[in-house]
Amino acid sequence: MCEVIEQYPGLVVAFSGGVDSTFLIKVASELLGEKAIALTVISPYIAQWEIEEAKELTQQLGINHRFIEVGIPEEIKNNPVDRCYLCKGKIFSTIKAFAREVGIDFVADGSNFDDTKDYRPGMRALAELEIQSPLMTCEVTKDEIRAWSKLLALETWNKPPYACLLTRLPYDTLVDVSELRMIEAAESYLIGRGIRAVRVRKHGSIARIEIETREIDKVFNLQTMREISEKIKSFGFEYVTLDLEGYTMGSFNRNVGK
Repeated sequence: MCEVIEQYPGLVVAFSGGVDSTFLIKVASELLGEKAIALTVISPYIAQWEIEEAKELTQQLGINHRFIEVGIPEEIKNNPVDRCYLCKGKIFSTIKAFAREVGIDFVADGSNFDDTKDYRPGMRALAELEIQSPLMTCEVTKDEIRAWSKLLALETWNKPPYACLLTRLPYDTLVDVSELRMIEAAESYLIGRGIRAVRVRKHGSIARIEIETREIDKVFNLQTMREISEKIKSFGFEYVTLDLEGYTMGSFNRNVGK
């Protein structure tokens, strides 16, 4: 993998602060120095706490870190099924423009070999824009990234997966920034209670909470359930439910293509 990254004279890495992009920018910065730039997108559909964590990580690691701010592209304001394709096309076109401004020819993302297993229309946009995915190219899996991250003492080695807040809304639903803030507040509250792998899916006035099965027993207590319900309702939800299947990656993708 190092040989693949070393071939780049410079690299702008789309950096979310997650497991994959943190590992990639760490390796790239070790090999390319200041010619490796972490670029984080600030947007209404990115949780603010995730932006702050990304800042803290790069400060700790001494990595060249920049930011760009984008709104919600017109094409995805109704959260279409191909939202990820349309969004990545817009976002990575902007990132490529930034890279040209700083004199770097290559842009990379942290997609890994396991990302071929879910419905990911955004991968087509990356291919069309010739975005580099070194971890995928080298067939590096998520488990390998976590193991190597631990060896490198990266605090993200056991960080749960996270995705943009648009994935909390059903497809073909008008995106309302105030609703994104409701979802963000609910998830931040649950994470603050020690529930690390969690999603709050919004169905109208209903908050459907998905918790990883190994953590779901943390809420099976009458007092805890009451506290969670009251708090999440305070963010603007009318009803609060717990999905008994637990957290499922891309749960709104189940009926895509059917």
